[in-house]
Amino acid sequence: MTAIETFRPRVRVIDLETGGNGPNDVCEIGWQDVIQDSDGTWEVTAERGALLVNPGHPISADTMAVHHILDVQVADAPFWKEIAASILRPPGRIDALAAHRAAFEQRYCTPRFTGGTPWICTWKCAMRVWPDLPRFSNQMLRYQRMPSGLVHEIGLPAHRAMPDAYVTAHHLRDLLNASSLLQLLSWSNEPGLLPRVPSGPDRGKGWLTDETLQEFARDRDADIRFSAQTELRRRGEYTEQSVVESAQKSFL
Repeated sequence: MTAIETFRPRVRVIDLETGGNGPNDVCEIGWQDVIQDSDGTWEVTAERGALLVNPGHPISADTMAVHHILDVQVADAPFWKEIAASILRPPGRIDALAAHRAAFEQRYCTPRFTGGTPWICTWKCAMRVWPDLPRFSNQMLRYQRMPSGLVHEIGLPAHRAMPDAYVTAHHLRDLLNASSLLQLLSWSNEPGLLPRVPSGPDRGKGWLTDETLQEFARDRDADIRFSAQTELRRRGEYTEQSVVESAQKSFL
């Protein structure tokens, strides 16, 4: 990164691979920077990388089957607490961190390591900016949208930290150019606004009937509940509801 780029608005995209579900189970971190040019447009930079991390115990077979990182590959790697802050709080200006479904990364990238830097969730923001798309996973957005400038080979293999961060950064760039940094941060602080019914017999359809909305407005899942309540408010028909147990999660 050049001296000029160091002082421009910058968002660092983060992706983690883990060896289990514990608070220190990170086995790889990848990053990719997005900066704002002098003309106000946002661009993906050449600043990217990845580091293997020793999770302190054997990697579970379930997670190994996803990212294919072996215990022998991380045996001599540093521990999470030794390297997290250096990547999450890089030298120079940093306006936000970002990740796709950022709640996962935030479980491990705590304020102790980030210094309280705010987060953008590209999953939540994508549903706001591109609500007509059928799916919102990182890789589905990649092939539905085919972002300009994305080098196919750099974004592979999927489910490794740097390639996934690189793909996410292209979504983030386009989101920032379609909206504003402050707006993305605001959306990211709210539950996800699902554009369609996430489960049940009307799955995949728009929020059609008041009866369906009233049911989902009591759901345990915060994203589903928020989405149904928002649509009811738009219709002027929202009343406070008791929350009930959700039978199925969203797969958007």
